Amino acid sequence: MGISFVNRPWSERENFRCLEPDVRRWFKSKFKRLTPPQRFSFKIISNNENVLITAPTGSGKTFSAFMVIISELIKLAKQGKLEDKVYCIYVSPLRALNNDIHRNLIIPLEEIRETINEKIDVRIGIRTGDISPYERQRQLKKPPHILITTPESLAILLNSRRFLEKLQDVKWIIIDEIHELASNKRGVHLSLSIERLQNLNKKEFIRIGLGATLHPLEEAAKFLVGYKNSKIRNCKIVDVSWFKPFDVKLVCPTNDIVHIDAETLNNLMYKELREIISKHTTTLVFTNTRSGSERVVHHLKKAGWFDEELIAAHHGSLSREIRWDVEEKLKNGQLKAVISSTSLELGIDIGYIDVVVQIGSPKSVTRCVQRIGRSGHNINDTAKGIIIGMDRDDLIECGVMLKCLKERKLDKIKIPQNCLDVLAQHIVGMALNKKWHAKEAFEIIKRSYCYRNLDYETFKSMLKYLAGHYANLEDRSVYGKIWFDEKDEMFGRRGKYTKVIYYLNMGTIPDEVKVDVYTVGKRKKYVGNIEEDFLERLRKNDIFVLGGKTYQFKYARGMRCYVEEKKEEYPTIPAWFSELLPLSYDLAVEISKIRGTMLKKAIKGENIEKILDLLPADEKSRNSIKEYIELQSKYLKKVITDKKFLIEETRDLRKRRIWVFHLLLGRRINDVLSRVFAIIIGKKLKSDILVTINDNGFTLTIPEDAKISIDEIIEKVCSTDIKELLKENLRRTELVKRRFRHTASRSFLVLRNYKGHKISVRKQQVNAQTLLRVCEEIDKDFPIIRETYREILEDLMDIEGAKEILKKIKNKEIKYEFAKTKYPSPFAHNLILLGDADIILMKDRRQRLIELHEKIIKEIGR
Repeated sequence: MGISFVNRPWSERENFRCLEPDVRRWFKSKFKRLTPPQRFSFKIISNNENVLITAPTGSGKTFSAFMVIISELIKLAKQGKLEDKVYCIYVSPLRALNNDIHRNLIIPLEEIRETINEKIDVRIGIRTGDISPYERQRQLKKPPHILITTPESLAILLNSRRFLEKLQDVKWIIIDEIHELASNKRGVHLSLSIERLQNLNKKEFIRIGLGATLHPLEEAAKFLVGYKNSKIRNCKIVDVSWFKPFDVKLVCPTNDIVHIDAETLNNLMYKELREIISKHTTTLVFTNTRSGSERVVHHLKKAGWFDEELIAAHHGSLSREIRWDVEEKLKNGQLKAVISSTSLELGIDIGYIDVVVQIGSPKSVTRCVQRIGRSGHNINDTAKGIIIGMDRDDLIECGVMLKCLKERKLDKIKIPQNCLDVLAQHIVGMALNKKWHAKEAFEIIKRSYCYRNLDYETFKSMLKYLAGHYANLEDRSVYGKIWFDEKDEMFGRRGKYTKVIYYLNMGTIPDEVKVDVYTVGKRKKYVGNIEEDFLERLRKNDIFVLGGKTYQFKYARGMRCYVEEKKEEYPTIPAWFSELLPLSYDLAVEISKIRGTMLKKAIKGENIEKILDLLPADEKSRNSIKEYIELQSKYLKKVITDKKFLIEETRDLRKRRIWVFHLLLGRRINDVLSRVFAIIIGKKLKSDILVTINDNGFTLTIPEDAKISIDEIIEKVCSTDIKELLKENLRRTELVKRRFRHTASRSFLVLRNYKGHKISVRKQQVNAQTLLRVCEEIDKDFPIIRETYREILEDLMDIEGAKEILKKIKNKEIKYEFAKTKYPSPFAHNLILLGDADIILMKDRRQRLIELHEKIIKEIGR
């Protein structure tokens, strides 16, 4: 049977027959009718079938999963058969969501109890890192029948000997916000926990997945159910994600987005925002960075348009108490506007929001649907969203994004595969419980969709590493966490501290801190600090802005970064680069197609109005897009589409010779391609090639006197093993040093906490850099090194996507053209000025944009 879609709902009568009479009466007294997901789920869950339900926020998803379960538990309680054990486990990525669910289940249970004369004791409990030791003890004596937890806490419970016996007869497991979990290592971790839990249970439990925006659904369903006897388990898919209507629009704050200075543009954007907030009861505003949300809040409060108490920020840098306070005020309708970066994307119940505003592009259709879907919380409401575009590329991107939303085209979910650091944690966790035959443990791990392709030799190499079979590591105080007999292929726990190390160091979210920046030279002067994930993106000699000055990156030691001040240089990387979300590949292709079609027509002198009509945009946005396309077509009569790219040789603002690769593929693929081209050209010319990259392409600085053939370079790139080339060249970068610390700490190679003492990130980094060298001496393909490169090339970048593009170029499915221009063409302007896109230099950037624009106008003789 495998994975199958359920397209026809059951009648209300059939669905209600699935509920116990008292539960049915309560439900009917509270709700007029079943919501779309409930019309499917009651029947499927009562038939004991696995199900993935995708539906928008506010569509009764929670009850669609829980109602039949509550009904079954009440039935057992009435019959006196309700035992002291866990029947249902609910897992969500957010603690706040867990508190919500707890509240939303306790109230119905109490109300149902009141309608029944006899005593019904169905217990619901939360198990996260926040609960008190007293509550833990209470749960041991009287376990909750419905256990609400997080992926990390579930993994800990699997090694809690006394609690484990309460988990041996679980009947249901619910995974909420599955789209959020499946795409990262927390989800991979959870998938192994679920298979280990299944192995403890005599019978197969029912798996229920809940999500708002998922594509392709079959992939998410496979992640949910995993494998049994090498076959994917059965799963029903219920897709009611689009029953809620969307009212979306792209707006531009000005008629002339080019000739406007930064301050005026910002003021017009705030004026637009003021009008939207005034017209609505509660507005949720998304910015793409935390600093951006703070700036918007500061401006709105300073402007004095609204009472300061009615405006609030909500993002990950704020304390839990502040975030919780904002959520409570939102629920109670006490706020006029909340400004968030990403923290309110997920399904915390935040009460009634009648409009969502997005400033700039959210970079993916899925994220756009997710954010706008936060508005219109009631079942019959329309989700209303307004995107404010702040430059020409933004306007095209957002226009196409909203078109895709209306056509229900979502981006593909990417589920990480064979993460060896997460595997290390589970091997140690399994060893703590009992002795294992390696083959038996391997079979359990391969039941997870994320490890279905894991090979036995790799698994054994992990056992050898964890058992401390490498003397070089013992010399560095890295000792075995398990024992492994290679002859009998048995393994188990080793030493009394393994359990402590496991509990104190498990989890997938790395410790991150700010990095101090100092100047090089004898008198090292403190400059300020930067985020660690910004440092890992720096390449040697990159130039960035800090505190209004420009610096060139030289090297880093531990948690210190060393730079040299460069007064006259333009930045090559914007200060908010690490915070910026990459454009999804699927959306990039759609933008490329539509932008390319408009450009083709404009070059032929044809009207592009009909294509513009397809974009849900206001008049100002449409005019700006039209002007932009027409300007490009008149200046450089070259077509750029998803099937044909352009390499433009031109001069940047410092009159340096540069190649602009007009490749609209998203930053993850461009990150790979830009590095590969820079390495190959650099080797040929024996010179360092400076790179600037964004979602729409990349630029390479070419030495003035270099004689170089683009055809030769492209041929060389297409015939190179780019994975090996990148591994070779990434080794000395901060990216590998930092990511190795992350994978090493997840694999217990570097400890974050030893016997209750927290180890500073600085010390962890120093240890990691030493151990990286030691591991390389043991084997260049040491499991933890392999995982570091896998994470960088597959999760952070998109090496497979880049290989696919190069294959198409080689097979002539994607063609290219080379052109020389006196000044960069309009499509190249944002790339040329990318490094300057720092708030402090915003005025200069706008000025330079105007200068470039004027040069183009002059060239085409307007």
